[in-house]
Amino acid sequence: MAYEQITYEQRDDVAVITLNRPDKLNAWTPLMSLEMQQAIEGADADRSIGAVVLTGAGRGFCAGADISAVFDAQLQGDTKASRPLSTRDWIELIRSTKPIVAAVNGPAIGIGLTMILPFDRIVCADGAKLSVRFVKMGLVPELASSMFLPARCGLGGASDLMLSGRTVLADEALRIGLVDEVVDPDALLDAALERARSYAENSPAAVKSIKALITQNMNEVDSLAAQRREIERLQEAYKSPEHKEAVAAFMEKRKPVFR
Repeated sequence: MAYEQITYEQRDDVAVITLNRPDKLNAWTPLMSLEMQQAIEGADADRSIGAVVLTGAGRGFCAGADISAVFDAQLQGDTKASRPLSTRDWIELIRSTKPIVAAVNGPAIGIGLTMILPFDRIVCADGAKLSVRFVKMGLVPELASSMFLPARCGLGGASDLMLSGRTVLADEALRIGLVDEVVDPDALLDAALERARSYAENSPAAVKSIKALITQNMNEVDSLAAQRREIERLQEAYKSPEHKEAVAAFMEKRKPVFR
């Protein structure tokens, strides 16, 4: 498929999606959102792919929504300017797809940050800047970030970032739990690919079930309900070809082949 605002390539069993508006620091547009969705869904349907990495072209990851294409157009009366062209929910897509890793190579601002909060891993280049600066625009955060940011940073950390709109560098982002790993910029993509491959080598069915359990149970207050979901998934896993392959590989002293 030909894309206008992203690129897509496959590296072994990992799909690499690159936001490709470097002259705009990869500022978000509804078309970019649609193309990301299509690329992620394509990777999810491809049995040769086990995980996805999302990064940015040039010196930015995603500098937030394109001011002229989104906010100004909306103020001029275009009520559809800030709406994704797809009706599929972004959070539902990310939490139901194959493992997805963000490789944050530069500024991740506003929606450029909130869209990756539900990712399975956020790897960040040293020196990158991150901000949920919606309050600076007289706005409130979106994409369930008021749930995912406290899950990552805690109540105090999330409140501070959202209420101040301040920008943090990668080292502070790591310290407060906003990102999961900080590496040298030259090693960023390799580090993200290594993480993605460590997920891709596992049973696709088990990986998706684990993601579903994390999504359903991370804010669950009833431990019995959480256990019931786990038991249901476990009973399904016992009957899966992947489980049988894992047992056979162990008995035969070899590496399991899941795809």
